[in-house]
Amino acid sequence: MKSHLIAGLCALALTLPVKAAEQYEIDTGGMHAFVQFKISHLGYSWLYGRFNDFEGEFTFDPENPANSAVQATIQTASVDTNHERRDKHLRSDDFLDVENHPEATFVSTDFVPLGDDRYRLEGEFTLRGVTREVEIDVTQIGAGEDPWGGFRRGFQGRTELPLEAFGIDYDLGPAAEEVEIILSIEGVRQDEAE
Repeated sequence: MKSHLIAGLCALALTLPVKAAEQYEIDTGGMHAFVQFKISHLGYSWLYGRFNDFEGEFTFDPENPANSAVQATIQTASVDTNHERRDKHLRSDDFLDVENHPEATFVSTDFVPLGDDRYRLEGEFTLRGVTREVEIDVTQIGAGEDPWGGFRRGFQGRTELPLEAFGIDYDLGPAAEEVEIILSIEGVRQDEAE
């Protein structure tokens, strides 16, 4: 009798729908996503900038966040620090070398829940043809329906990248050997929400 009950429960479990991870497209069309950076200027102030052209997608599994994944592509020539001459220099081979490396990419390898809507996103970041493992501290900001009948989910992330690790050895002084990346990502759900 007990074995029949167990077999019946297993059969029932196999017939129940399995929730797949939710699929999202990063909302760059509506400009509800930002890839920004800041770096020290001579140790006296912060220089801020952003990339205006990027795209990506992510999956998120609310039941098991470790099943989540992210991938994104940045057009490096879209760098913008609100100063044309500086941006031209940043596009040169001293820095981003956009002629030879027009794209920077990120592909996640792990998404580790830390509690309280905080996560550690691990992945491979490629810049100037150099790929390095990076870790991004992530916080989920919120999720829910939007006014247009869709469903959105948003995250914020931060990480620091050593310039030298990506072949950038231009001398900006000892206070500017790392750049901080600041991400604000809002995704629009693409699969059918239940």
